[in-house]
Formats: sequence, C-alpha cells, structure tokens
Amino acid sequence: MSRRAFLTAAAGTTAVAGASGSAAAQTTEPDFGSWLDGVDGGYQDMRGSGEVTVEVGASGNGGNLAFAPAGIWIDPGTTVKFEWTGEGGGHNVIADSGPASLDSGAAVSEAGVNYEYTFEEGDAGITNYYCDPHLALGMKGAVAVGGEVPTVETGGGGEGSSVPQVPESAKTLGVATTFAMVATLGLAFFFLKYGGDYETPDE
Repeated sequence: MSRRAFLTAAAGTTAVAGASGSAAAQTTEPDFGSWLDGVDGGYQDMRGSGEVTVEVGASGNGGNLAFAPAGIWIDPGTTVKFEWTGEGGGHNVIADSGPASLDSGAAVSEAGVNYEYTFEEGDAGITNYYCDPHLALGMKGAVAVGGEVPTVETGGGGEGSSVPQVPESAKTLGVATTFAMVATLGLAFFFLKYGGDYETPDE
C-alpha cells in the first residue's frame, strides 16, 4: 500500500467512525411542541415503571417554580405521584390540553404527595399541564403516554431536553475503540514510513 493510499484509507475510517458516533448519539423523545420551550425541569423517559414521581416546586424558572422532570414518557397504567417540595408557595396541577383530565384543585403549599393520577389507555397521547399561580413564570409540564405519540430525534444532553444520556459503559467503549483505531493507524504509518519503500516500482 502506498502512503497516499494509506492516508486516504485512514481519513475514510475516521469519517466512518465519526458518523457512527453521531448516529449512536441520536435519541428519540416525545414531541412536546413548543409547550416546554424555555421551561426548566428537564425530560425523563420513565417507561417500564408502574409508579413514578414528579416534584412540584422544584428549583427552576427563577425560583422553586418547576416540575421535575417537566416532561416525562410513561406507559399506560402508570401512576404519577406529584410530590410537593413545600417550596415556592402554593402550587397545583391543571391540565391545559390532551386526553388526561389532570386537576389537583386549589393551590397548596404543604410538602408531600398532594396529588396522584393513574394514566390509563384512554389517556394515551400527550397531556400538557401547568401550575395555575405560576403559569406566567413557566411552571409547566407534560406527560406522554404510550408508544403512539409524536416523537423527535435529538442529539442528547442538555438540561432542557434531558433525554436518556449515553451510558457510561458506551462512552468508555467508544473511547477505547477510538484509541485502538488511532494506535493501529499510527503503528501502520510508522512501518510505512520507516519499514521500507512500499511503492510499486516502475516497470
């Protein structure tokens, strides 16, 4: 192999590795539209759990004025426990749009699980909700139920869209693979440069 061919192959291998890494970083999450744009609290895929908790009055939106996670994805039959932190004043949970009829009633400030709702098959889809006293401050949340919901591809990472992060084991494997590729290419280049002339002689 000539040095030119080697460098071309190395560049191609690097490009393929980069493309593969980008594809692996892609994740799917529910499409909440613009409802959660600029809203603190993050997102979490909670499918597979029969009971999950959302904090009410978590830190965010300029105070203790956030739902955490603000966006969640769950299976039908899952019970969501809305647990007040006791911070940020009185809060409640009121549906804005969607199939689930969320309504915790008047705002309360006491800490504890002040409201819970079991999302059944009839609640499949996306339900947007808010805290009435703090809606203008961005205290909003959303629940995606079931597999038949609109989704978007994201690049992962970031507090605003706290998609499931790439597992540490996958990151470690990626780093190890990259190191092995670089070491192999470096060794091959060394032998090409100092191990002799591998150019095809002119006939």
